[in-house]
Amino acid sequence: MSDSTSNRMWGGRFAEGPDAIMEAINASIGFDQRLAAQDITGSRAHAAMLAACGIISDSDAQAIREGLLTVLSEIEAGRFSFSTALEDIHMNVEARLKELIGEPAGRLHTARSRNDQVATDFRLWVRDQCDAAITGLEALQRALVAQAEAGADWVMPGFTHLQTAQPVTWGHHMMAYVEMFGRDAARMRDARARMNESPLGAAALAGTSFPIDREMTAQALGFDRPMANSLDAVSDRDFALEFLSSATICAMHLSRLAEELVIWSSAQFRFVALSDRFSTGSSIMPQKKNPDAAELIRAKVGRILGAQVGLTMVMKGLPLAYSKDMQEDKEQVFDAADSLMLALAAMTGMVSDMTANRTALEAAAGSGFSTATDLADWLVRALGLPFREAHHVTGALVRMAETQGCDLHELELGQMQSVHSGITADVYDVLGVHNSVASRISYGGTAPVRVREQVARWKGLLG
Repeated sequence: MSDSTSNRMWGGRFAEGPDAIMEAINASIGFDQRLAAQDITGSRAHAAMLAACGIISDSDAQAIREGLLTVLSEIEAGRFSFSTALEDIHMNVEARLKELIGEPAGRLHTARSRNDQVATDFRLWVRDQCDAAITGLEALQRALVAQAEAGADWVMPGFTHLQTAQPVTWGHHMMAYVEMFGRDAARMRDARARMNESPLGAAALAGTSFPIDREMTAQALGFDRPMANSLDAVSDRDFALEFLSSATICAMHLSRLAEELVIWSSAQFRFVALSDRFSTGSSIMPQKKNPDAAELIRAKVGRILGAQVGLTMVMKGLPLAYSKDMQEDKEQVFDAADSLMLALAAMTGMVSDMTANRTALEAAAGSGFSTATDLADWLVRALGLPFREAHHVTGALVRMAETQGCDLHELELGQMQSVHSGITADVYDVLGVHNSVASRISYGGTAPVRVREQVARWKGLLG
């Protein structure tokens, strides 16, 4: 494809073309070529509609359809020569189409502007990314559910402030992330439903005088309906911002899980062992096994949040309708989508491959007087103490155990009775970590029976 001035598709007073600096700042083909498939899909739908409405001939529509398929095959095969002089993917495709089929190519742009064309292409691309993210999230959830099912009754410490709080089960901890990523998938579905309206046919900003059928193109492209206002249709980028917002929250969740894997895989915790596939060695310390994949996932949220902030700043001061500023929408979204999908895939691999150390988990579960709350609850249930008094008695017993260097269940009954005379030997039934987690039977609790119920529910939802 020639880059000569004759092939520039400006015409009129722009025939001289921009100089090298203007060409460099104006061109987007270096990144928007990723929209090629969506651009060609949108153009095929537009051409079919123009023919159905009698705006172009059936023969021209057929030539356009076949020519576009040829262009797509060239792009997919890596045989297409992209031209910076032709600015963007739309002009590159149309110029090549003209080389292939001649005059009918010029009729493709009837009743259409690059403004509604790019809005349609980009919306289709982001919609595809929502679908991909949902698929990736569901794969991660399945991996977490498998871990939860295997360790539904394995005890481990539950933390607040990263301090031992109460015993929980490994399965319960894994299922917490299943819930979090379930909300991420729901946000992606919500965003997808809202963005599923077609801008095509809004033209530059005011619609068109041609008797087009916007319902037809919307249906052909899988949209629920055409957008109801042409100004809004070409100037809206909410769909990209919603995707970035959902992606940012998801990346934050991934980062939280990554942080736990980094901590848990350390020599100080030894809660999990990560596979060699998602770890690296040290260049100087042979004993090291670094959780690099988790650390890189933890960092991805910065790039994704940065994209959300960046696009918000691009859009915040723009009057209706289209401004060239909006060309800066794509690179950030492309990068964020790539980062999110890579992080989801890597986290799914790590969760699938990791091995929980049941012995270390259980040993840590009873540390830090983790059953103190169980003791306080028993004092309320068995002795009828007000909770505040039970809290005070328990605190005194914790101090006694701490002074003696033992855990609560290691205190003798007489020692406990010296704090409160009503305590009986039945108290020992609640002080073991297994007894503790088994007692948490409220809906959403950590008891193994509740964990298995949630595992079954999510296995049914995920299929």
